[in-house]
Amino acid sequence: MFSTRSLGAAIILAATLATAHADTLPTTTYLPLDKAVEAARAAVEACAQKGFAVSAAVVGRDGETTALLRGNGAGPHTAGSATGKAFTSASMGRPSGQLAQAIADNPQLAGLRDMDRRLVILGGGAPVRFDDVLVAGIGVGGAPSGTIDAECAVAGLQAIGAAIPN
Repeated sequence: MFSTRSLGAAIILAATLATAHADTLPTTTYLPLDKAVEAARAAVEACAQKGFAVSAAVVGRDGETTALLRGNGAGPHTAGSATGKAFTSASMGRPSGQLAQAIADNPQLAGLRDMDRRLVILGGGAPVRFDDVLVAGIGVGGAPSGTIDAECAVAGLQAIGAAIPN
């Protein structure tokens, strides 16, 4: 039978081990709304500073849109493009432009384009990661190139302290 003292010590030890273990596990599995809006706003503003009217979307790991901002003067097609690029990055865990390049380099991967109608495999989408945990995707659509869209998406990541993809 345990004494009160040894039982108390066992409880403290268990709590300490549980806390130490919990600190090593990811604590965020989704991107909070305020961070999603902040990232989208920063992306739209980064492109506006370059003279481009775009939309920016943040899609959760579950594929659902968390935030969608359409910049002043952005075309009607840009919201769908941004959302699709965000979905692609959240779903695949990599920048949407990397998938486009992979398909160009390996034609046998062309079937990726038909996997899901929500995929938009063009530059401008990036995965949102914290501590190597994929929590969302951000996408930008409307600049004259996927490279510029991607630069603006990175500005959104930087605004919230998310990892910048290679």
